[in-house]
Amino acid sequence: MTAHVTVWFDGACPLCQREIALMRRLDRRGAIRFVDLRLPDATCPIDRAALLARFHAEENGRLLSGAAAFGAMWRAIPLLRPFGLLAGWPPLAPAFELAYRRFLHLRPRLQKLFR
Repeated sequence: MTAHVTVWFDGACPLCQREIALMRRLDRRGAIRFVDLRLPDATCPIDRAALLARFHAEENGRLLSGAAAFGAMWRAIPLLRPFGLLAGWPPLAPAFELAYRRFLHLRPRLQKLFR
């Protein structure tokens, strides 16, 4: 299967490394192309710093960020697809985005725990 979702991630972040490793294991169909932004040959659709500051994915030619990007990644994995559909459902999308923004505030502390 050809990847139909591209995910950019921070390969130097221990939290991100664990999460992407789990997503790779769950992505048995190879539906996601994972791009480590710390590699010099990584292709970036926008500024690398912007990609590192917030989670980004591309689905069906649309660049998404934050909770919407997580939703795209989850929709590509059959086991997580229900969560991805909920994250993309307009009545719930703002709640997912709020939760993602709160996570961003906790991320530095969580990264220290995983080092």
